[in-house]
Amino acid sequence: MNSEMNTGSMRIEAVSAYRSIVLCTIVLIALSLWCGHVMGQAEWRPSRNIELVVQAGAGGASDRAARTLQKIMQEKRLVDASSTVVNKAGGGGALAYNYVNQHAGDAHYVLMSSGTLLTSHVIGQNPFRRTDFTPLAILCAEYSAFVVRADSPLTDGKALLAQLVSNPQDVRIALSPGLGNANHIALAMAVKAAGGDVKRLKVVVFPSAPETITALLGGHVDLVVSPASPVLPHLAASTVRILAVSSAQRLPGALAGAPTWRELGADAVYGNWRGVLGPKGLTDPQVTYWSGVFSRLVATPEWKEDVDKNLLAHQFIGGHESRQFLEAEYRQISALMKDIGLAK
Repeated sequence: MNSEMNTGSMRIEAVSAYRSIVLCTIVLIALSLWCGHVMGQAEWRPSRNIELVVQAGAGGASDRAARTLQKIMQEKRLVDASSTVVNKAGGGGALAYNYVNQHAGDAHYVLMSSGTLLTSHVIGQNPFRRTDFTPLAILCAEYSAFVVRADSPLTDGKALLAQLVSNPQDVRIALSPGLGNANHIALAMAVKAAGGDVKRLKVVVFPSAPETITALLGGHVDLVVSPASPVLPHLAASTVRILAVSSAQRLPGALAGAPTWRELGADAVYGNWRGVLGPKGLTDPQVTYWSGVFSRLVATPEWKEDVDKNLLAHQFIGGHESRQFLEAEYRQISALMKDIGLAK
């Protein structure tokens, strides 16, 4: 009897030991695969040429920005790979968007982008969504200036807002290059914050910012909402005045004398962000890699000098935070476009 019991006990112990060995083996294999996966991802680096994709032709603002990025990356050795600027102009950015998204999951393609990606989709001009790409970083922003002639009866920003709220049809407003752009958004935000009806604004669209200034100086319009750079020569010549800017804080240099809308009592802040996106489907390590590259890039004196020279505002948002930023921007723009009447 005792012999049979001992034999049974030994069998149970053997089975239990065998199960333990099998279980440990499975756990070790799983851990090995997981560690290999994590280590393999964490070590992602570009292994071939990087393409910086631009939505416009050579010589434009986006192209110049891409070439500045490329120059700094190469000179500072921020990326251990060669890079080229690839211009894909046409279709309101659609050619560039489509080209980048032909390379889903490939972090060797970097798209130069701006707030136009969001606005053009909201108003139905472009089928591409923010979710069709992987945000890598927001690099800077360009804010709008509210400009009148030097002899305008509109003495300051508060007087302008009061007029736009009470008698909007009496103020002829020039924008470029189209409705629903960053300047239009900045205008609508200020008027809405002051309690006005943005649908009643009298807006005239011009092909370019310099043409809006020409119309202003000729007395054909009363107000121009524009990026600051085309305005500066006329500001220096004392032929125009800037009543307000759409930034959260006063802008530096020649624009330091212009108050923000917040200073004037209207909670309206909007800038056309400039950033970089990757194709859809990038991994966390790929996003982390590029976020690190661009965080180091924006800290260089060369980048800071270029931002200041082009009257842009320093605004870096990296990695996954940039995705959250775009989501918040999209919600805000969608609501405002409905108020303007450009979206359903």
